Amino acid sequence: MSLVQPITPHLWYDKEAREAADFYCSLFPNSGVTSVTTISGTPSGDCDVVSFTLAGHPFMAISAGPHFKFNPAISFMLHFDPRVDTHARENLDAAWEKLIEGGKALMDIGEYPFSQRYGWVQDRYGLSWQLILAKPDAPSRPFITPSLLFTGDVVGKAEQAGEYWRSVFDDSQAGTLARYPEGSSPDKAGTVMYSDFALDDDWFVAMDSGHEHGFAFNEAISFLVTCRDQAEIDRYWQALSHVPQAEQCGWCKDQFGVAWQISPLLMEEIMQSGDQAKIDRVTSAFLKMKKFNIAELQAAAAE
Repeated sequence: MSLVQPITPHLWYDKEAREAADFYCSLFPNSGVTSVTTISGTPSGDCDVVSFTLAGHPFMAISAGPHFKFNPAISFMLHFDPRVDTHARENLDAAWEKLIEGGKALMDIGEYPFSQRYGWVQDRYGLSWQLILAKPDAPSRPFITPSLLFTGDVVGKAEQAGEYWRSVFDDSQAGTLARYPEGSSPDKAGTVMYSDFALDDDWFVAMDSGHEHGFAFNEAISFLVTCRDQAEIDRYWQALSHVPQAEQCGWCKDQFGVAWQISPLLMEEIMQSGDQAKIDRVTSAFLKMKKFNIAELQAAAAE
């Protein structure tokens, strides 16, 4: 059974969630903020939760204090495809100029063996983006694709992770897989130079890197899985929660260090209801939970 909603990237900011969402929405057509909700009584105080779409892709963001910082372990790949956009290169360059303002280049914009136009940029908020001009013969992919870099303690596990996640999510499929050849040190021959795959029709990129980057996956970027009922919550929680100390408020962390949120559709309906008293009651209830209990959330909403 397919998910009720796409797997949604969730971005953690100190105080800038609304500002960042507005900025990102200004970059691409078919983008906009859909809701802003304030939750109170959290360990971080009042937190703004922002839902928005970028080029039709759903995102969420929260302002919840300086506890987690973005790093390039997870970035977002932007596919500018001349087959669907006759101004793809110009639009790529325009997006690069906006994203690098106040940020920095991680890989300079230019020509690379894998693309005539590519660059990796960390924006003013610390979030990183890979902008690539698609090759004419490349498989068609969504415009925005989360990209995960397996390094440090999890280097060499990109292929295993893709296989595992595809076993968890229905309607999944493997895509491209390119391995490092001999002589690629510090990258180990046979590990993943580039791969992509779909989880419930949502595309992801995964790569290994044997270089010493000094960063790892953390909760600054998590992936929200919206569930219909308690049975779905239980199933995804069992599959994706492998670090007991990371379990809190519907958040969990898998064996590769990637953070997930397993949440019922009910939660979204409550948070976007505009009923602040109900939102406060439900917030008070879920702050005590690890895995979400829908019956308890419904009881808090109905009080």
